[in-house]
Amino acid sequence: MSEDKEEIEGLVKEAERYARENGFRLNPDEKVVKGLVRGLLHNESVYGERYCPCRRVTGDKEEDKKIICPCVYHKSEIEEQGYCHCRLFVK
Repeated sequence: MSEDKEEIEGLVKEAERYARENGFRLNPDEKVVKGLVRGLLHNESVYGERYCPCRRVTGDKEEDKKIICPCVYHKSEIEEQGYCHCRLFVK
């Protein structure tokens, strides 16, 4: 996998901006965030999409669209639990 520091930092900034625009924030644990971002980049290199690293890729492109980060589940999970399943986004 050819990830570099700039790519990781860029994706973290993108996620921060997205969170801010949607009324939540990134997990304050930088180690967790960077690990998840590496997982997203890995999935992008393997599957061609930034699938949530906490969800199983089925191979069914239509079904798997739901788990491209930010996935379709994250807002309801944040509302109900205070964080999304993978804990990238928190209240």
